[in-house]
Amino acid sequence: MTAAVPTTVSIALDQERSYDILIGSALLDAPSSWQGLPSAAVAVIVTNVTVAPLYLERLKRQLAPVYGRVDAVILPDGEAHKDWDSLNTIFDHLLAKACDRKTVLFALGGGVIGDMTGFAAAVYMRGVPFVQVPTTLLSQVDSSVGGKTAINHPLGKNMIGAFYQPQRVIADLDTLDTLPPRELSAGLAEIIKYGPIADAAFLGWLEANIDALLARDKTALAYAVRRSCEIKADVVGQDEREQGLRAILNFGHTFGHAIETGLGYGEWLHGEGVGCGMVMASDLSVRLGLMPPEFLPRMKILIERAGLPVVGPKLGVSRYMELMRVDKKAEGGAIRFVVIEALGTASMRPAPDDLVAQVIEAHTA
Repeated sequence: MTAAVPTTVSIALDQERSYDILIGSALLDAPSSWQGLPSAAVAVIVTNVTVAPLYLERLKRQLAPVYGRVDAVILPDGEAHKDWDSLNTIFDHLLAKACDRKTVLFALGGGVIGDMTGFAAAVYMRGVPFVQVPTTLLSQVDSSVGGKTAINHPLGKNMIGAFYQPQRVIADLDTLDTLPPRELSAGLAEIIKYGPIADAAFLGWLEANIDALLARDKTALAYAVRRSCEIKADVVGQDEREQGLRAILNFGHTFGHAIETGLGYGEWLHGEGVGCGMVMASDLSVRLGLMPPEFLPRMKILIERAGLPVVGPKLGVSRYMELMRVDKKAEGGAIRFVVIEALGTASMRPAPDDLVAQVIEAHTA
């Protein structure tokens, strides 16, 4: 396994809210990773029961010279716990320990921890600084970048949240060494989406290097994480609050979120829902006459090679449609989908219900 050369990708917003994404190996133990962050008397690390035994003490050691006190909040693991109860556990600690509005929160974990910590930071005392320390591939390439924070509701995924940017993202590729294979594959889904929506050459690179990524080759991972972050940084810099362009980052997510919500949070991983959702969205792109027929098998083969499901659960067409009408991209009850117009170019548009029903029937069992 080859080593990765550290690199930095910048998110360009207004001057006060721009920040860097640090990508590389051994970043967790590098003092430079933690320099230049907001000063405070207290830092609070939010993590979960799975990640805490692996990395909590290491992060505490790095933060101890920077902050007078370093606390930890350890939450249950899993999408099923991305809810009000877990959010209130964070608030309970902050209030019980008299944490002030300069307290810095550190999100140590995957997308669930990052989303909840960011949301807590956005609303505690109307906003405190936070830092993303993503430890899963999915969070390194997607959820830790761009400032989307949220919790789930039984009726819809990520429906309660806020746009709130971190101070820094520190993506240590070495944390992927402890990632279970299923979680690695889930992260690959969010990487794969960047090819068809923004970079046709990157899609070809992924087809040539998917085995290296599954083998956790650090050079391949470093490039995939960097290129993913570069594409997302460019999109977020143009459309931070998803008024238009940023919606293309949700390729496959409308179908995928329906699967996650319909089965119950945690039954499928988010990336598994997105992987299967991309197959459906690719088929929809073909059925709308936007893409040639060979696009669907090309995407399906890559997604399957990544270890992701390509057939969704048979929830029923009416249930899929019901769930997708609650999607954040829906307008006036009309479902809108991210579709591919040409390799590297995506748009969002409605589709006839009968066409969507055909897609669902073709890819569920």
